[in-house]
Amino acid sequence: MKKELNEILTTLLQLTFQGVNGVKGSVFFIGIGGIGMSALARYFNAKGINVSGYDKTETLLTKQLQAEGIGVHYEDNIDLADKNASFIVYTPAVPKNQSQLNYFINNNYTVVKRSDVLGAITSSSFNICVAGTHGKTTTSSMVAHLLQHSGYGCNAFLGGIAVNYNSNFWSSSNNVCVVEADEYDRSFLKLNPDVAIITAIDADHLDIYGTAENVENAFIEFSTKIKKGGCLLLKYGLKRSNDFNVKDTCTYNATDTNANIYAQNLTIHNGSYTFDVVNKYWTINDVTLNMGGLHNVENIIAAIGVAKYLKISDNKIKEAVSEYKGVKRRFEYIIKNDELVFIDDYAHHPDELNALLNGAKNLFPTKKCTIIFQPHLYSRTNDFADGFASVLDEADEIILLPIYPARESPMVGVSSDMIMQRMKNKNVKVIAKENIAHYLMSLKQINTKENVDGVFITAGAGDIDTLVNPIKEILNIK
Repeated sequence: MKKELNEILTTLLQLTFQGVNGVKGSVFFIGIGGIGMSALARYFNAKGINVSGYDKTETLLTKQLQAEGIGVHYEDNIDLADKNASFIVYTPAVPKNQSQLNYFINNNYTVVKRSDVLGAITSSSFNICVAGTHGKTTTSSMVAHLLQHSGYGCNAFLGGIAVNYNSNFWSSSNNVCVVEADEYDRSFLKLNPDVAIITAIDADHLDIYGTAENVENAFIEFSTKIKKGGCLLLKYGLKRSNDFNVKDTCTYNATDTNANIYAQNLTIHNGSYTFDVVNKYWTINDVTLNMGGLHNVENIIAAIGVAKYLKISDNKIKEAVSEYKGVKRRFEYIIKNDELVFIDDYAHHPDELNALLNGAKNLFPTKKCTIIFQPHLYSRTNDFADGFASVLDEADEIILLPIYPARESPMVGVSSDMIMQRMKNKNVKVIAKENIAHYLMSLKQINTKENVDGVFITAGAGDIDTLVNPIKEILNIK
């Protein structure tokens, strides 16, 4: 973060909290329903600041914000906005022609990105920052949970809803922050970690970075932000690992014994894992993680590495891990019984989908695997169509929804058909979102056991989550 901006924001934060004549300031958010934006909104609300904001659609999350006393409106109308706000926070995902955003810019309000505010808030705290093109939300929630459950305490700014706390933010009197470090728009370069975790540096957000090499360079630059005397936990086997030049670097991996921390004696029982966590200097025996996916074993190993670095006792670590319930939409069990397993996941990159499918097939090897996947962004679909096709081929049945555009306009020739045409597995079809319920009902009526039971997965970062409850109801029909 530029020094001048950091100083301005620090001053603004102080003035907002102190207020004028005993009245605290206020903050207005444009795009308040975003997962990162809502965490910040909750932070200010917890500090007693008047918080309000705009988002284009009502969601479960915005309803929760409103229930917590945060004002939210859904019309791009400046008359509904807080014109007395101390400063305005926006997300880069908001279109540049958004009228409220332009009003505040044109009228000389202090308008700042979410990442700038997060950087200023954490400028004077001990920071544990979790970065990676995938795995960062689960890993950061695991770290935050281990610290909170053990009594160590932390402030958590997460990119997902932690099931244990039903929130993406919580506070603590301990001046320690666990932050999900988002690479989108190079936001994570505004953070200054004391401890950093890097889970993956695969190509993504090529609409921002242009090339895979630029993505990798950004993560290497992120590692240079670690404070003097700080520590880097780096997934073992990452491309360009030798370019991360942090003196205190600890590698981790699910099972590779060449890493500094890894799992041994791993067993699976009813969708859970039990294993030993091994390091040259210590071992924690019989750790139980009650969630699926070998990639999540790897994520918890990184979180345990942080807990050990902070000298949290082994017994407290084991207890916290066993009580960890995951993140909404990260290998989340919606239904789990002997006949049927329904998993919902945020996976929207080929590597994430690969981890998801491998995890499900590893845990439930004899069950038919059906996946409904909603591609996210035209640019990402165009960049990774071959990768999506190759990974989805591994499922037994594949249903593709049309692309969720988010912030993008359509691209000529880019659609879900682009993925289907590249697939070798011909048991694939494209179905409109609004027709999914009817399709599943027809399968139930034809032959429940053969067509629906097994492992059923919904995946994607768009609005596929709105299908979860309707699908759950259909699958539960006897």
